Amino acid sequence: MKTKLTFLLSLTFLFLFTSSCSDTLQDGNAAADRGDYKTAHRIYLKLAEKGNAKAQYKLYRLSAEQGDAEAQYKLGNFYYMGKGVPQDYKEAVKWYRLAAEQGYADAQYYLGGMYFDGLGVTQDHALAHMWLNNAGSNGDKDAVNNRNIIE
Repeated sequence: MKTKLTFLLSLTFLFLFTSSCSDTLQDGNAAADRGDYKTAHRIYLKLAEKGNAKAQYKLYRLSAEQGDAEAQYKLGNFYYMGKGVPQDYKEAVKWYRLAAEQGYADAQYYLGGMYFDGLGVTQDHALAHMWLNNAGSNGDKDAVNNRNIIE
């Protein structure tokens, strides 16, 4: 009886362990679609830790949509670099702006760069100066140096 119970417990743990190790991005998407964000987060996190760029994107997207400035900035980076998603400067600007408006210095710096270079927006050195100035005011020394180049 004890052997049978041990065997059943072992089988249960084996099933639980192997099923959680074989989670795919599609499993995470399905969990998110049905509103099971805890499961989706667990799956995305596991895949993201293994270097899956699409899972990393999904994690940041979930947080960014809830207003997390750091996640919005990092999501902007995904679009800027085309990491896990097609490169899209307009979408990068959208996410950088959301984070920048919350005072996130790195996003302000990158948004200033986007305006300076005219990537995803019409080139505007005045707005570039403003965003770099904001980033500098929030402690980004590189932003101050780049802002001074514009002047």
